[in-house]
Amino acid sequence: MCSWRLSCSGNQTGCLKPPDMTHARTIFVVGCFAVLALIPQMVGAYGIDFVTKIMVYAIFALSLELLVGGAGLVCFGQAAFFGIGAYAAVWWSPPYDAAAVWWILPAAVVAAASYALAVGALSLRTKGVYFIMVTLAFAQMAYYVVHDTPLGGGTDGIYLMVKPVWGTLMDLADAPTHYGFTLACLIGVFSGLALLNRSRFGRALAGIRVNEQRMRATGFSTYPYKLAAFTISGGIAGLAGFLFAVKDGYVNPEMLSWHLSGAVLIMIILGGIGHLRGALIGAIAFALLQEFFKSEAVFGDLAKHWHLGLGLSIIASVMFLPKGLVGIPELIVGRLLGSKTGQDPTK
Repeated sequence: MCSWRLSCSGNQTGCLKPPDMTHARTIFVVGCFAVLALIPQMVGAYGIDFVTKIMVYAIFALSLELLVGGAGLVCFGQAAFFGIGAYAAVWWSPPYDAAAVWWILPAAVVAAASYALAVGALSLRTKGVYFIMVTLAFAQMAYYVVHDTPLGGGTDGIYLMVKPVWGTLMDLADAPTHYGFTLACLIGVFSGLALLNRSRFGRALAGIRVNEQRMRATGFSTYPYKLAAFTISGGIAGLAGFLFAVKDGYVNPEMLSWHLSGAVLIMIILGGIGHLRGALIGAIAFALLQEFFKSEAVFGDLAKHWHLGLGLSIIASVMFLPKGLVGIPELIVGRLLGSKTGQDPTK
């Protein structure tokens, strides 16, 4: 039965199908990357820094999308992997010399992925709210290690004195160069996850998300798939943390806090869970909403209470856009088809 089948008259039934959205989605994603590539030519130093932050958030959101949208695993400790990647970039960089990107970046990613492997090996033995709480507990453990010990510089954090380079080809201390490198990483992560979702591994994760018991009944050992996804997700979050640390030249314990884990979860909910482009859209929307509600030019003294405006916006999004911002085109098409036939296509 076509989900878009509508009764046009008493004995006539037609099937109105929405237009093929595949090409439109591809064009949208390519268009987003093309616009991002042109941004440095159109904005100043502040704009480059702000959009770089958005792209880092997008990579971070994609890491969680792999778990939540891909395998149905709601992790509330994603900030731990993000923070470990950031701290690794500072810990292993020489104090007065530039580290080489070709080894410091993989080292940060491996550090985050290794912690994710250890956390996942234990937390994936639980389910539901217990899984959420266990991942949060491990994240808070990592947070207090860097917060309460000299290892992470305590509450003051630590500085990255000299930013990494790749010989004479690339110096990440240069903002436009770092911007281009971050964009390349974002495109690489997005493309890699898109291929992964279409692979046998991705299909297995989708099956686990829909019905893990049935997957087990068909002979799949689901634990290794979930652990692999958890580890890959942690590595991608570590990549985002590395890029963020290099951008600011500074890390502090707040990068591992539960607040950031909640923020990245909000990003994928805002954009639309189950879609890679939803993570991209959600990161952009979250950063823009933050900037908007923090604007004293718009809200005056109320800007100090920007969390209230952001929270109300998210509540409104959940109420009126249950599929997230990524579901707006489908909603518009549905309304248009419904109005042409005089009926609601969702019924």
